[in-house]
Amino acid sequence: MDIIKLLTHELTAEAATTRKFLALVPFDKPDWAPHEKSMKMMDLVTHIADLFSWPKLGVETDELDFATAPYNPTKVENNDQLIAILDKGLAESLASLAEVEEAFLEKPWVLRTGEQIHVETTKYGLIRVSLNQITHHRAQLGVYFRLLNIPVPGSYGPTADEQNF
Repeated sequence: MDIIKLLTHELTAEAATTRKFLALVPFDKPDWAPHEKSMKMMDLVTHIADLFSWPKLGVETDELDFATAPYNPTKVENNDQLIAILDKGLAESLASLAEVEEAFLEKPWVLRTGEQIHVETTKYGLIRVSLNQITHHRAQLGVYFRLLNIPVPGSYGPTADEQNF
């Protein structure tokens, strides 16, 4: 089984689905959230778009330390800019994956804030977490859309709004 080929295919497929969602983000509601504990709309969607760069991060680094590299999302003003972040991260991640052998993905990778370890995994594990985070946060965005009466695109099949499976 060719793990690199499978990851490349999965990233590409998730990007196609995610683009449909990001194209519908209402930029007139950047601070909207369904609950006080929920992420604000713009924070959520820029995080989703940024996650496509995480496979590159996993390939090209051995850790991310938020104490020395705090997360500062790119500010976007429209859907095209948001999708451009996704596309740039995807292209860079696919290029990074194309440069490595499967065994390389077994090397350790750590997410930390200073001495506090959040995640200890492998480079492959980080890529899987990235893909899972994309799916997880895209589902959150679907809830936001539903509550705002924005038709929810299908991800792995039709939604109540998109019956063309």
